[in-house]
Amino acid sequence: MDVFNQEAMLQSMQILVDTREQNTERARKRYATFGVPYSRATLSYGDYCYNAQLPNGEWLFKEGEIVSAPIAIERKMNLDELAMCFTRERDRFEREFQRAKANNARIFLLIENATWENLLNGKYRSRYNQNAFLASLAAWIIRYDLQLIFCKEETSGRLIKEFLYRDLKERIGRGDYDTRQCDADDQRGTAGEINSAHGS
Repeated sequence: MDVFNQEAMLQSMQILVDTREQNTERARKRYATFGVPYSRATLSYGDYCYNAQLPNGEWLFKEGEIVSAPIAIERKMNLDELAMCFTRERDRFEREFQRAKANNARIFLLIENATWENLLNGKYRSRYNQNAFLASLAAWIIRYDLQLIFCKEETSGRLIKEFLYRDLKERIGRGDYDTRQCDADDQRGTAGEINSAHGS
């Protein structure tokens, strides 16, 4: 893929938002700070990933398919929501990360309105013991090679876009999607040969 096609693919980037994320006013404010188009999709894991258009006009992920992306960002609004994932919803939460690991996906866990100090000092509403909380989060980081981000609510949209953009740029630069482009071109060439044979 030449430099012009690489740039065009980057410029086509869209953020895919999981259909399970509620379309609240807070969410719409977050989407407004993406700085790129976004659309809804069913993600196998995470809340956000990217889509982009190959030089042949095809998208990495087709509309309507369940998306298993090479990178995804899981967002939690605060430590209380994360605490619930480690307690009442632990089985569901772990299955999601297991699917990501099985796909060799890079996962970012972005937690708004929180810091390590808040967690260690029990500065959250949940009754989840801070030592158990720390143990669970540390285990998740090691087990699933998790990238952890603490940020303010108002900056999460920009961070989501930036991490997704940089991942896409790295993958394009090292040629990860060159094979996809060639395979699609080969399929079209084969289809054309079959149609020509039928027409003769």
